[in-house]
Amino acid sequence: MKKTRQRDRDAPGPQTPWDEIVPGLWMGGHYWTDPAGELQPVVVSSEFDLVVSLFTRSGHGPQPGVEHLVAEIPDGPLTAQQIDAVQQLAHATAHAVAAGRTTLVRCHCGYNRSGLVVAQALVHLGHEATAAIRLIQHKRSPWALNNQTFQDYLTTGLDVAYLLTGLQG
Repeated sequence: MKKTRQRDRDAPGPQTPWDEIVPGLWMGGHYWTDPAGELQPVVVSSEFDLVVSLFTRSGHGPQPGVEHLVAEIPDGPLTAQQIDAVQQLAHATAHAVAAGRTTLVRCHCGYNRSGLVVAQALVHLGHEATAAIRLIQHKRSPWALNNQTFQDYLTTGLDVAYLLTGLQG
């Protein structure tokens, strides 16, 4: 499996498996840090109607019968194809939340990749990009969306980022 997680940010691990950003929309990871400072796995069973994973590990769920969308992307600059996958997942997430379905978007720790999809879903639901970023940092962690490239994608607009990235290829 190719490496998708960037390890150079010195961010502390999340203190919870997942957090609710707006009603019905949750953001989390595959791992969290318990009060003793130990890394613990997060296993999803049937708590959510939809689980969107940007990083996967065997045995972390969800259980069969739960809708599960997967697109592994790196925690760094994205290709046009990867930005398109983020856009599709964000649309699916926004649609699910608008329909009243509980939705979890997750990556390794639940900071950057999940933050990118959740923020874009919030934009689809009517939030401004910078307000979505601040909301995520308030509800999940101040370390959420610490990837400046992802913040730039959001504030520029994923449609524009897609076009500009496509020109480089």
